[in-house]
Amino acid sequence: QVRLVESGGDSVQAGGSLRLSCAASVYTSSTYLMGWFRQAPGKEREGVAAIRRDGIFIYADSVKGRFTISQDNTKMTVYLEMNILKPEDTAMYYCAATPTLPYGEPWLNEYEYIYWGQGTQVTVSS
Repeated sequence: QVRLVESGGDSVQAGGSLRLSCAASVYTSSTYLMGWFRQAPGKEREGVAAIRRDGIFIYADSVKGRFTISQDNTKMTVYLEMNILKPEDTAMYYCAATPTLPYGEPWLNEYEYIYWGQGTQVTVSS
């Protein structure tokens, strides 16, 4: 059974940085693609970044140049380094996993992902 556990969420001031972690209980074909999503109060969940086991990644336009997704396959963990944080980055951040998908928009589509973590809260104050 796939279990994803996020950590690293916190409250920071605008311009600050955070690193989120997502530890997977298994690293199989079921978790070949892992993504980060976020949901702000009153808004739909949106894709932030995703990375495939072979290192290919993708970012949402809203975070390009500020966020970096990476992975440590030996630790079965995916990271999201978030820099130059803005108040609009405030949200619950979720880690998700799924078998591989065609590269592109599907990677940031929540409906394409099968396994989800419980989320970690990020709050950015101005």
